[in-house]
Amino acid sequence: MPSSRAEVLQGTLDLLVLKTLDSMGPMHGFGIAARIQQVSEDLLRLNQGTLYPALLRLEQRGWIASRWGVSKNNRRAKYYSLTRTGHRQLEEEAEGWDRMSAVINRVLGTS
Repeated sequence: MPSSRAEVLQGTLDLLVLKTLDSMGPMHGFGIAARIQQVSEDLLRLNQGTLYPALLRLEQRGWIASRWGVSKNNRRAKYYSLTRTGHRQLEEEAEGWDRMSAVINRVLGTS
């Protein structure tokens, strides 16, 4: 039975996180997940077991940086921001996604 919520395709989570940080500026993990859920009109939901390993991986690759800060509800939170390398990677990832989606649309459009 198909799910009513879409699952994030493998390899697209990095793109979603990078784009969110590019659009919104520095955010904590919960804020990133909430923004992706909001923009997807509640179709994509990221759990901590998916998001936080991705944030660690992106940070290890040098695409994002983190710093500790205080959230709006006065709690300690790690804020993530895009690095210069992350901006370049976002461009590459977006171009790759555009190419792949064009190919898939061509295949789907054939009879």
